[in-house]
Amino acid sequence: MEKLIEQFSLGLFFWQLLLFVGLVLLLKKFAWKPILDAVETRESDIKDAISAAADAKKDMENLQADNQKLLKEARAEREAMLKEARELKNTMIESAKTEAKEEASKLVAHAQAAIESEKKAAIADLKSVVAELSISIAETVVREELSDKSKQEKLVESMLKDATLN
Repeated sequence: MEKLIEQFSLGLFFWQLLLFVGLVLLLKKFAWKPILDAVETRESDIKDAISAAADAKKDMENLQADNQKLLKEARAEREAMLKEARELKNTMIESAKTEAKEEASKLVAHAQAAIESEKKAAIADLKSVVAELSISIAETVVREELSDKSKQEKLVESMLKDATLN
């Protein structure tokens, strides 16, 4: 170190100091400034990216909330459609039951009318047969009466027995 102090030259020191300051100024202008600008740009890009990520997170939360809302609305709409379908089914079943009852009532009324008609026809036939039998009996009684009175009484008695037995 003593040797350095002995060989110290003020001119050389001045020029070295001047070159050092010039080098620092050149580095500041051409190297430090672009490096610091690049660091600041990178820092602002990172801040923007963080902000964009936060915005994207908020957007995702909003989308999830919208999706949940849409899903809830879709479920409600599905339930409403199912309820409407059940009501339509019940209405159709009730309508079919009513129509079947009406048709059954019509068939029963038609059958009753047919039975009544058949009954009237049978009664008419029966009356006709009874009238013919009555005429036949009367004819037989008149013939027998004309021929013999004792026979007539016997015939009347036998007819009365037959009439009460039937």
